[in-house]
Amino acid sequence: MANAFYAQSGGVTAVINASASGVITTAREYASQIDKVLVGRNGIIGALQEELFDTSTMTDADVAALKYTPGGAFGSCRYKLKSIEQNLAEYQRLLAVFKAHDIHYFFYNGGGDSQDTANKLAQFALAQDYPLTCIGIPKTVDNDLPLTDTCPGFGSVAKYVAVSIREAGLDVASMAESSTKVFIMEVMGRHAGWIAAAAGLASTHAGQPPHLILLPEVLFNEAAFLSAVKDCVARFGYCTVVVSEGLRNTEGQFLSETGLKDAFGHAQLGGVAPVLADLVKTQLGFKYHWAVADYLQRAARHIASAVDVEQAFAVGKAAVEFALAGKNAVLPIIVREQDEPYRWHIGEAKLADVANVEKPLPAEYIRADGFGITEACKRYLAPLIQGEAYPPYEQGLPCYLTLDLPLVAKKLEGWEKK
Repeated sequence: MANAFYAQSGGVTAVINASASGVITTAREYASQIDKVLVGRNGIIGALQEELFDTSTMTDADVAALKYTPGGAFGSCRYKLKSIEQNLAEYQRLLAVFKAHDIHYFFYNGGGDSQDTANKLAQFALAQDYPLTCIGIPKTVDNDLPLTDTCPGFGSVAKYVAVSIREAGLDVASMAESSTKVFIMEVMGRHAGWIAAAAGLASTHAGQPPHLILLPEVLFNEAAFLSAVKDCVARFGYCTVVVSEGLRNTEGQFLSETGLKDAFGHAQLGGVAPVLADLVKTQLGFKYHWAVADYLQRAARHIASAVDVEQAFAVGKAAVEFALAGKNAVLPIIVREQDEPYRWHIGEAKLADVANVEKPLPAEYIRADGFGITEACKRYLAPLIQGEAYPPYEQGLPCYLTLDLPLVAKKLEGWEKK
């Protein structure tokens, strides 16, 4: 009987731990085939450093509590494995750790870069004749993984953003006569505008926030933007704007790029909301406020989408079932059957078809003027934010699980990044 290894990767979400719960819960149901689920401390780095948690020390109540706890309960990381040719030692180290701890199932919970890692490791293990089953588990608030209808983590961010702009819009509207005229909310979305687009769900009739949505898929036109803001203020008395962090100018450059790079080699963005606010102030003279949702949007488990929680758990469960069915180098995906009532089932995709591929917002989801979303987009988005899955509360605050698991004893010498 073999052990399994699970790791969380990249930016965390409000529901990534629900996927962990799905993996651990399902593995326990197949105790005759999987002995233990070991988890990497801080993602794949935990495997390289042989820092592994043994989830068999967790009670069933703890495993269930993962389902309503945000963040990465075991720690995540931004760490991209290079090609096998570039850094053979890392792959050798991973297999050495897996061999030492009798690990033959690898579940990697992350986005496109993470699925690339899982796919590379599957290929390397096969070449080394080591029996390792690698299954990806989709996760990203950006909703930009291809093939899957949606990505676990996105529905809850979408709900948070739509709720936030509706509430902030009421605030601004109530003060616009004598105070703030323009409110700008910046949301995540480097290359794909799914999160910003979700804010459009808050608007059910003309004049309701958000008035303008700025997407990475539409190059920023300063004159058109200022004209639209001025027109909104003239018509409605105020203007609310939702903007993706990855907004680009007509030269294709990020408006907010700092010149730095993150661990995956992506441009580090520095805040587009204040850039737009400065334009509003200097060019139009309107009083403004701006906010950056940042980590708040992806950590807001208190207002998570029930659909999102259910799907996050389901892909974790399916990952284990795929592995035990003999599948390899694949990941479970969400397949939409219909919009209303929303129906879906679990399908599968090859890791090679998902790795390092980004799915942008399609043109038919973007309003003709480039400042909003279409009804087709709303039909796609609406089911994903449905339902509430509140965590338990105590003394007015949500109760979230905090783990303090011991690390298993190391069996190998230490490892240092080359």
